[in-house]
Order: sequence, then C-alpha cells, then structure tokens
Amino acid sequence: MPTPTPQRSWRAALAIYWQAPVLTMLFLGFSAGLPFLLVFSTLSAWLRSDGVEVAAIGFFAWIGMLYSIKFFWAPVVDRLALPVLTRAFGQRRGWMLLAQAMIAGGLIGLAGLDPVGNLEWVAAFALLVAFGSATQDIAIDAFRIESADDNVQAAMASTYIIGYRGGLMAAGAGALFVASAISWDVAYLTMAALVGIGVITVLLRPEPPRTNLSIQLIHEPKVRTFLRASRGKTKIFRRLGAWSIGAIVCPFTDFFNRYGVKALWVLVFIAVFRISDLAMASMANPLYIDLGFSLGTIASITNIFGIAMSIGGGILGGLLVARYGIGPLLIFGSVIVMLTNLLFVMLAMMGDQLPMLVVTIIGDNLANGLASAVFIAFLSSLTSRAYTATQYALFSSLMTLPGKFLSGFGGLVVTSQGYASFFVVAALLGLPAVALAIWVNRDAQLVPTPQPR
Repeated sequence: MPTPTPQRSWRAALAIYWQAPVLTMLFLGFSAGLPFLLVFSTLSAWLRSDGVEVAAIGFFAWIGMLYSIKFFWAPVVDRLALPVLTRAFGQRRGWMLLAQAMIAGGLIGLAGLDPVGNLEWVAAFALLVAFGSATQDIAIDAFRIESADDNVQAAMASTYIIGYRGGLMAAGAGALFVASAISWDVAYLTMAALVGIGVITVLLRPEPPRTNLSIQLIHEPKVRTFLRASRGKTKIFRRLGAWSIGAIVCPFTDFFNRYGVKALWVLVFIAVFRISDLAMASMANPLYIDLGFSLGTIASITNIFGIAMSIGGGILGGLLVARYGIGPLLIFGSVIVMLTNLLFVMLAMMGDQLPMLVVTIIGDNLANGLASAVFIAFLSSLTSRAYTATQYALFSSLMTLPGKFLSGFGGLVVTSQGYASFFVVAALLGLPAVALAIWVNRDAQLVPTPQPR
C-alpha cells in the first residue's frame, strides 16, 4: 500500500482551477475541439445541402483515420526543430502555431470552394485541416504535461474538456447557425477566424521549460552507443541516426526501463480502462431510436444534460484528484463507468420513458467526464518529460483502439441477444479495468500522491 500523505484542503483543491496553466487549457481545449466537426458532421451537412451524393459523402469519414494514427508523426513533433518558429517561440508553441496555420488555411480553402464539381479539392483541404488538428493535439498534450506538476494535471484535463466541448459547439451548432443565416462560405470563414483564439493563447503563454535536445541525446545510452559504433561515418549519417534513435527508439525503451515488467501490465490497463464505455458507444443512439424517442428529443436531452454533465464530471474529477490523488479516483472512475452501463439495461427494459432517458444520459456523461479527466492525469504522470509528445500519443491511441474495435461488433450482439444483454456484456468488460485500477493504486511508483497545502 502507498504511504498515506496529508490531503489538500477543499479550498486549496478549488484554488488549483485559478492557476494560469489550468486556465490556459480552457482556451487550448477550444482550439483543439474547433476543427473536429468541421471535417466531419458539419462538412457532411454542407456537402449534402449543396447536393453532393450520399455515397460520395460517406468516403469523407476516412479523414478521421488521421486522428487514430497521429502517433506515427508524434516523434517528429516531439523532436524536430522548426525553422524560425522553434527559435522564436520554442518547440511546443512553434508546432502549435504551425498546426493552427494549417487549420486556418484549410478552412479558408474550403470556404472558397463550391463542393459540387470540386470534391477532390474539398477532400484535400479537409485533410489539411484534419492533419493540422491532429498535429495540434500532439503539441497541446505535450505542452500541458510539461507546463505543470502531476497533481495539477487532472484540473488541466477538466478545463481542457470544457474548452473542447465549447469548440465542438462552435463548430457544430455555431457553424450551422451562420450557414443558415448567411452562407456556408461565411460559416467556414468564421470558424477560421476563431482559430485565432488558440493563436492568441499560444502567443501569450510562455514555452514550458525543457532540456535542450542535444543535451538529451548525449545522455541517452543508446545514442552514445550508436555514436561510438558509427565513428568514421559521415556527419550527416551520425546526426540523422542519433536523432532517429532518440526520437523513435528511446521513448519506448525509456518507458520499459522505468517500469520494467510492470510496463506490460500498465499498457494492458491503458487498453482496458475505457473499453466498457467505448464498446457500447455505437449502440446508444440506435437504442434510443428503437425505443421510439424522436431525433429532436435525443438531440435536446443529449445537448442539455449530456454536455453539462460531461463538463461537470470533468471538473469534479479534477477537484477530487487534487484532494485525494489519482490512485483512488482510478478505482472510482473505472467502477462508475462500468455501472452506468447498467442504466442502459434499465432503459432498454423500461422502454420509451423520458425520465429514464434523462437519468441514463446524466449518469453516462457524468461518469465519462470524471473518468476521462482522471485517466488523462494518470497518462500524463506516466510520460517522461523528455518524450512527452511521443509517449502520450501512443498512450492515447492505445486507450481508444480496443474499445473502438469491439464497438464494431455491437450490432451483431444486439441482433442475436437484444439491447439489454448487450449492455450487460459491455458492463462486464469493465471488470478487468477495476481489478487493474486496484493494483495500480497499491503501487506507489505508478501513482503520484497528493501534496498537502
């Protein structure tokens, strides 16, 4: 069992939310959430309203694959210095500004197009927006982790979630409102202007402290071994080799060197923590519709209660982590995520009962908001400050991949067993996460303890 430490007071825990790094994530979260819907549902609405065939619109969903494979270029964002930008603003801020320029440029490009007859250009600019958005996510995650201590990460995660939801609302309801009132090109130009919120935030906030890349490479044993073995080779070869080993190989070896055999179990825990709620996600809306709820009712309840509870859960998660630490909240978060699936079981058995729909959406979003903030803090604590972008990109991809894969089989289970049985199975998938959360909480090396104030 970890050694007990004095807890923060509630006042000190609340005061964390007024710290500059925590408030910063509110605006960077908005910047991260803004582009997402503009290349998905909002873009689909524009294309269909302009008469583009549904079959063609479906292929635009593939653009989302960029978000799932961002770990491939995370080492570049982590280690490659950009001409002019890195020298002027630093590694993290420089990459964020470049990514924001790609997002704004892609949105302006989309605004200047008539989708009918120009689908290739629409796809190209949408890919630019998505690539810039995924790159910005990598840089923001690294910036967040390096900007504050581990015991502040949950609060930063919760304000990030609030800002992200704000960005989604602006890109969803906001863009649709402007498009209906004026035009689609003005809507996308407005969204491009809102990218300025992230740009101003980056310009106002300082670059987090970070060891010089050359000094990091010199202290890496594998880099030193390579440099000794490559004596006599060209200078370019030795520099490229040292950079590649430091950017690609060392983030993996660093993680396993720090945690040893436990690293494998930690990776399993990361993979299963959210498997319960991600596996059932694809069947939530079909359940609502099959029970007889109208699309308007589903949208209204989801927007009013879902978003509010998701934000509230994130704030509560950050507050509780600040007071009690990450370990106990990992257990609590894994339990409530699992149990809230049983609300869907009750809804499936009760039928089209509006109060039960409200309770289900409140419980599901509150649990997921809290668990997400806690788990982001946990993943942040696992990353080495030398490889923040690369390691966190890998962790976040592993966190969602198994659940999304299993989610694809949800329809088969519902068809053969019914909705109630499906959500029971989804709840049971959370048991390994609970067991591993208990194990993680008992290991003082894996969870930082809260510091008294």
